[in-house]
Amino acid sequence: MFGHDAQRSGWAAEERTLTPANVGDLELKWKMKVKNESYSLSALTIPVVADNVSTIKGTKNVVYVAGIGGTVFALETESGEVVWSRNLPTHTTPKPGGFQGTFLCPNGITATPVIDRRTETLYELSGDGMLYGLDLGSGRPRFAPIQFVPPFSKMLSLNLSGSTIYTTLTQGCGGALSGIYSVDVADPHHPTIREALFSNTDTAGLWGRGGPVIGTNGRIYGNTADGRFNTQSGDYSNTVISVTLHSLDGIDYYLPPNWVYLDKKDLDLGATSPTYFGWKDRNLIAAASKESVIYLLDADSLGAKDHQTALYTSVKLGNAGDICCAGLGIWGAMTTSRDAEGRTWLYVPMGGPVAPSAPKFPIANGDSPHGSVMAFVVAEDARTQKPVLEPQWISGDFNIPDPSVIANGVLFALATGENANQKGGEAQRFKNTQPAVLRALDAHTGKELYNSGSAFSTWVHFSGLAISSGQVFAVDHDSNVYCFGLKKPAPNK
Repeated sequence: MFGHDAQRSGWAAEERTLTPANVGDLELKWKMKVKNESYSLSALTIPVVADNVSTIKGTKNVVYVAGIGGTVFALETESGEVVWSRNLPTHTTPKPGGFQGTFLCPNGITATPVIDRRTETLYELSGDGMLYGLDLGSGRPRFAPIQFVPPFSKMLSLNLSGSTIYTTLTQGCGGALSGIYSVDVADPHHPTIREALFSNTDTAGLWGRGGPVIGTNGRIYGNTADGRFNTQSGDYSNTVISVTLHSLDGIDYYLPPNWVYLDKKDLDLGATSPTYFGWKDRNLIAAASKESVIYLLDADSLGAKDHQTALYTSVKLGNAGDICCAGLGIWGAMTTSRDAEGRTWLYVPMGGPVAPSAPKFPIANGDSPHGSVMAFVVAEDARTQKPVLEPQWISGDFNIPDPSVIANGVLFALATGENANQKGGEAQRFKNTQPAVLRALDAHTGKELYNSGSAFSTWVHFSGLAISSGQVFAVDHDSNVYCFGLKKPAPNK
């Protein structure tokens, strides 16, 4: 699934092939253009991978992507050959109005699918909100599609717990209210659908690309966007929100003390998904926003009794001018992992230059005018015993970084090359773009170990990476799927 696991850690802990010592030998293994037409800024979903899948061609490792145009593709990881494709038809048409038909509401598949290895099923949502369960090896529907969410709503990456599928909706697309949605498909003929709504209008959207984040403590988390905040009326904008896993009730939240300013300047938390992780004897949530401030929260009691007390609040790390809509600040998702010494790391994708108020990083890997990855260790404050973030390193320049993935001491991240400035309309977004670049960094120092150079044809918007069995997978706006792997050793002479 997106972010590797239900907590959206981004840590491929099982990866053993790629190491800091050999990752410099990566190369582009294959590039496959699938039959999907991009729409506005959208093209393909973030890849997800399943190993040892039974197909008509034998047991294969398979990478899955879905196109904004409505088709799911399964590609063999060794060759890029399409194993199967399945169109998810729409049975209605979108209604005009609001953001429909724009890059915010593109009227197609927008949710990254999720893999259920217990049932060998890939779950995906069609543009008109129907949930499909497709056989991993053949693409054959395992059960009749069911209406899960409103047609042409904006659906984010799916998550899975047991037999229940989760997603988040945002921006009023399809007339849907913002919130967390779930469907239990244990009995596909009697599915149970639940909703936890956080707004009475089209505000408070949970548009972080990780969608719902599931903790190991039986709660689900998300970050909400701009709008009203009034608990009596059920409006929870500009908050880190949580509900119980099964019934989606028991709302808990953290409201930043400066939430009125965040709302006024459009610096909402909705641009990112929170990250859940364990540290010492605590369950923690790391949350951030376009403002470029990071909050560490008690996942079992967000914001404490007054709902406005964080365990730790960072200084402003980027976006010094408080600009809302030019790719500046923290977007997408942060990543966490634990090293061999037991230290917990947090990796932050920062759009634009570092703020003057940011701390000095012990290791700096060059200037970063367009963006960077920042690395912190979660440490204990000697006086309060609360968690704090200790800066470790900052990368060189990333032209708009996407969320990173950690594997065996290596950090992988895309420089997207997109034009993220929203001034001037969508047409301007296609100007001054650059091809994406895959980079591998030493997770402990930020030193660059690999750079894909000119391997990508074009840029990518709101994407991410998948890693499995020594291979790294990515997509671009031209509907190309890329696979990077280690070079084969030269034959003995």
